[in-house]
Parts: sequence; structure tokens; C-alpha cells
Amino acid sequence: MNFDLIVLGSGPGGYVAAIRASQLGLNTAVIERSELGGICLNWGCIPTKSLLKSAQVLEYAKHSADYGIIVNDAKPDFEKVIARSRAVAEGMSKGVQFLLKKNKIEVIAGTGKLIGNKEVQVTSADGNTQTYSATNIIIATGARSRELPSLKQDGVKIIGYRQALTLPNLPKSMVVVGSGAIGSEIAYFYNAMGTKVTIVEFMPNIIPLEDEEVSKQLARSFKKVGIDILLEANVTSVDFENDICKVNIETKKGNQTIEAEIVLSAVGITPNLENIGIEELGIELEKGKIKVDDFYRTNIPGVFAIGDIVHGQALAHVASAEGIICVEKIAGKNPHPLNYNNIPGCVYTTPEVASVGMTEKQAIEKGHEIKVGKFPFSASGKASSAGNKDGFIKLIFDAKYGELLGAHMIGLNVTEMIAELVVARNLETTGHELIKSVHPHPTMSEAIMEAAAAAYGEVIHL
Repeated sequence: MNFDLIVLGSGPGGYVAAIRASQLGLNTAVIERSELGGICLNWGCIPTKSLLKSAQVLEYAKHSADYGIIVNDAKPDFEKVIARSRAVAEGMSKGVQFLLKKNKIEVIAGTGKLIGNKEVQVTSADGNTQTYSATNIIIATGARSRELPSLKQDGVKIIGYRQALTLPNLPKSMVVVGSGAIGSEIAYFYNAMGTKVTIVEFMPNIIPLEDEEVSKQLARSFKKVGIDILLEANVTSVDFENDICKVNIETKKGNQTIEAEIVLSAVGITPNLENIGIEELGIELEKGKIKVDDFYRTNIPGVFAIGDIVHGQALAHVASAEGIICVEKIAGKNPHPLNYNNIPGCVYTTPEVASVGMTEKQAIEKGHEIKVGKFPFSASGKASSAGNKDGFIKLIFDAKYGELLGAHMIGLNVTEMIAELVVARNLETTGHELIKSVHPHPTMSEAIMEAAAAAYGEVIHL
């Protein structure tokens, strides 16, 4: 069977690329060995947010008296929390199935491998093989949990994020190794459920890619709810005794051992590049990922790559944007290359974290003279009404031209607010334009206007 385009993988890069290709008139097929929607819909973004919502509801119930509502003996039904998460993920996966069918995209179940001459061999679950050809092929095979030599995952006691979403029982204690978005979100969830959680982070701050002030604020919020944090620490080994993990940790103050029922390894991801024909075709790699140009072309004509297997932020929305740009170029359109300096990042803990652009440290290192404006949610009427005043908005402007260099947020629902500043940066909006853009009252988003005003000495409510 011959197609205009075959997409290998149906994650947020692959299925979005396929749908856009179909819209542009390309006869398209998707090859998927597991669930439609990939890791994001089935084992990442979506089920994790479902778990975090359950944690948030439990927190509200436990503190309902603060709002004048009496709820007695609020406690989680862990099995039902997990079951709800799986049901949400399954529903979203069925939604992708519907969209692919609606757009007349052929879905081929099995494991795909590029075999040359723009052909893909697909091995089905029963071992049968079928070969398909296409004028263009997009590799969108995603990534999986990275393993450290000192932290080999057995899927039972030392687990990755996938197992963390479906544990059969709520553990009494857990050590989370790594405090990026995945580690921090899962640490928050299990702590809210009642697990004693310790985070071990190799870097000087948790969520180390974020602005330092944001990282320190999240650490304070975590410690306030009982999460222990070890910074500049390294897990050297894990021993087992009577079904308990003895986690050996090297710290600034010396070595220590922490006991836990479960150890979660959240130290990053590894691209899925094995056994898909990369070596046989001679596709060029760069630092362990597929090397592509601005439109995701590899060194092999007609073969493209997007998502976590290429360089750039390993985020679902990045993969989707890459997929759209890629197929528009294939279809003869004239898309603009993706601006990787204007990609929002989000962490869905409580408080939430969202950011775009440079941190304060990066702006200074790049030689900018800057103006910094901060507005704390402790001065926000909406945050006070909501009962959660943790956090702030921090905006960084170029002092000479007024350009918004970076935006950093921590607080209630800030992941819903960051897009305003992504658009602002895309339109080259200045600080004064943000100040003069009337924001509704009372909202959390007012803090954006106030933070901009603070940078220029015009803040009203501080």
C-alpha cells in the first residue's frame, strides 16, 4: 500500500501531524504499536493531570472548614483515584481514534521499522509483517523514562513515571529522584494522598530549569505540606531489606540512607530510536537524537523526524507544533520555523509553575540591562478569595527597548495564564503596552499587569 505520508507514532506529534497532513490533502497513515495518543495521552500529561485534580479536591476537602464548609473525615479511595485517571486517559485515546477516522487516516497497528526505499515494515502483535511505502515518512516515536546505572528500574520497587500512575496500593513512603516537572508533579500527588515523600535533586534547586526565585518558592510550598527535599544530592545505590528500599544518598553533609517502600526515578527521558531502522538507513544523529533542519528534514530525502527524538524542549505542545510545521512544508506551504525561545513550560503542582523566555540569570548572562517587576499573589484579591496566596508573577524586560525577555509565574492556575505572555512576546509587546492593557478585576491575571507596572515604578497595589 502506498501513501503520500506515513507517520511512525501517534503521540501529540504524530497524530497532530497526520491530521494536518490529511487537511492538506495528503493520503496519510499512522503506525502505532500501543495506544493511540502515545505517552502524553495515556501515560503522561493527561492521566497525571487527572491524578493531580484528585489531589487538589482532597486538599480542598481537608481544608473545607477554611471556606465555611464542614466535611468530615475526607480521605482518598486510592483505587478509584487511579481508576478515574485511567478512564480519563482512555477517553482521550478514543478521542484521537475518532479524529483520525474523521480525517480518513489509515491506522496501522504494529511495530514499524524503516527498511529503505521509503518503505516501512510493520510487525503486528501476532508476528505477521506487512510492508507499506510512502512518498514521505515522519518518525515520531517519542521517548521513555531514562534509567541511571545506580537506579535500575524493576517496575515494582524502583519505578518510572508509567508505573507511578498505576500503583496497586498507596505506598506509605516514597523517594522521588529528580525534581523536574514529572518528579515534582508525582511527588505532590503522592504527598497529598498521604505518602511520606522525599525528593532527591542533584542540582542546587528543585525544578532546576526554572527561574531561581520560582524554584525556591515551590520548595517552600512543598516543605509547608510536608515534602522533604535534599538538594545537591545523588543516589549512589538502593539496597533491599524486608520489602523496603534503603536508598543510599551522597549529600553535601555526607552520606545518608533513607528507607522507603517505593523509589521513583524521574531523571529525564531517553528517545525511542532502537529497532526502527535508523542505523540501516544511515539517518544522522547528533548527541543521541536525530539531526534535522528547521523543517524537520533528516539527511535522508523524504524522511522527517519530530518530537522528543529531535533537539528542542521535550514537551507535547512542542511536538504538535513541529508536526504541523513539518507537514505544511511537505505540502508545499511556507511555514515559519518554530521559535524555541518562546515555548511555554508548565508544572502542574500546587502551586502551579509556568514560564516562557529567559530567566533573570540568563538575561544578565546574555548582557541585557534589565528591569524586573514582581507582584505577589498575597496582594491579589482573587488569590485571597480563592484561599491560596502562595506565589507571584515575575516579568523581566530589556531596560533599553522594553522587550519582554522572560515571564515566570508560580501560583494558582498560572498555567492558564502563561499564554498571554507567549502571545505578547510573539508580537514584541513592550512593558508599557502590558501596563496599559486593561485586565479584568478580580482575576489572577491582574498580577501580570501589576508586575509590568512594578518593573517601571508604576505599581498601584503594592
